[in-house]
Amino acid sequence: MKKKFFTNLVLVLILNVLVKPFYILGIDAEILKQVETHSPGEYGEYFSILGFTFILNIFLDLGITNYNTRNIARNSQSMREQFSGIITLRGVLSIGYMILILISGYFLGYNEYQFKLLCFLAFNQILVAFILYFRSNLSGLLLFKQDSVISILDRFLLIIICAVLLWGGVTNQPFQIEWLIWAQTFAYGITGLIAAYFVLRKTGRIKIKFHWIFSRELLRKSLPYALLILLMTIYYRSDSVMLERMLPNGAEEAAIYARGYRFFEALNMVGYLFAGLLLPIFSKLLKQKESVHDMLYFSFKLILSYSIILGLGAFFYREEIMIWRFEMTNLELDKATQTFGLLMLCFISFTSTYIFGTLLTANGNLKSLNIMAACGVILNLVLNYILIPTQGAVGAATASLITQVLTLLVQFIITFVIIDVKINYREFLRIGIFSASIIAVGYFSEQLNIHWSAQFTLVLLLGGIISILSGMISIKGILNILKDDK
Repeated sequence: MKKKFFTNLVLVLILNVLVKPFYILGIDAEILKQVETHSPGEYGEYFSILGFTFILNIFLDLGITNYNTRNIARNSQSMREQFSGIITLRGVLSIGYMILILISGYFLGYNEYQFKLLCFLAFNQILVAFILYFRSNLSGLLLFKQDSVISILDRFLLIIICAVLLWGGVTNQPFQIEWLIWAQTFAYGITGLIAAYFVLRKTGRIKIKFHWIFSRELLRKSLPYALLILLMTIYYRSDSVMLERMLPNGAEEAAIYARGYRFFEALNMVGYLFAGLLLPIFSKLLKQKESVHDMLYFSFKLILSYSIILGLGAFFYREEIMIWRFEMTNLELDKATQTFGLLMLCFISFTSTYIFGTLLTANGNLKSLNIMAACGVILNLVLNYILIPTQGAVGAATASLITQVLTLLVQFIITFVIIDVKINYREFLRIGIFSASIIAVGYFSEQLNIHWSAQFTLVLLLGGIISILSGMISIKGILNILKDDK
């Protein structure tokens, strides 16, 4: 299992590192900069509405995707018989989601232009939901190569389309945010068709027919997953919505928050990929009553090595990175710098929750996770309500950091209480020493009389070396995994 996890992780990372960060930090960040230059607040408005469609996105899925991945990993023979019923149910849920989006948008007071953006973004969410369902089938069957291709295809298409619009000289107009949304619609549509083709090769011909009894039973089983995703999405995406709605200059504050959030999102995709690979693997190990101890610590140290090096490195050079990417000055730069720094610290905690949360999900401990997530939502909303009016984007980032740190601690406790995994104090001491070493390297690099980009690169290089020397990443262990046929 460790070999399958590691080899497919390498494949997924290579594909995603080549595509997704370039899209987020190259294409999307450039769109943000250009749109905010000619129309301040417009990108922030888009970012807020997008966050709102994500919050209600759970009503497109109701936990079916996570349930499906776990179920197929345990019972792959059930895929064909369930596919027809699930795909039909998702069509019904899509109609309900669109109705709910429009009603909610009305009560939030969106104007005509905002409603236009809302409708297109909601339709894009429907396309994404179908893609994720198709991918859950591929992942559940441990077909990680096909899943890896689908995971980057939409971004690859977006890079081509948006690059032409940004730099191809095809128009004299400033970049319009609607162009990005329409490009997303095209990219998601093509990706969805190809993903469906991969899945249908496994299922064969199917009949589209709504089965009420099957749908009712499926929703009963998947609702705990739905509640967990809904709660986590609320405290993951509510910040931008509250910023835009609560403040007189909310769109501008949301745009400031988006600048740091784009880096958070680009770096966070590795944690998301870890979770996607680990869920079916943890599920299979638990079903076969095999120990998850080695896989847990192996994946935890890998993700921490990555997140601590990049998170702390970006924190040390937060101002320089903001100036480099967005050419900001004065008060706007100060706010963006503080927000970005806090989000980078938040990123370290957030990626770690992918490991423990995925293990608990695979083990079926949804009740504990939902209670934890509900408390996290309440805490996050209260903190946002208190901090946003006085601190704006910085307050939203502070609320996220506090929520994520406490959530990680609770998941850590739940994992070692419920699941038969021993606390390895030696490993946690190793993690502490590693973290302190990276902080020391960061302070040391700032004293050198070289360009900040060289200092930042030095932090990353030394961080990688320290991760190997400290045992966070074991070359010997990786070689043993590659020799293992399991």
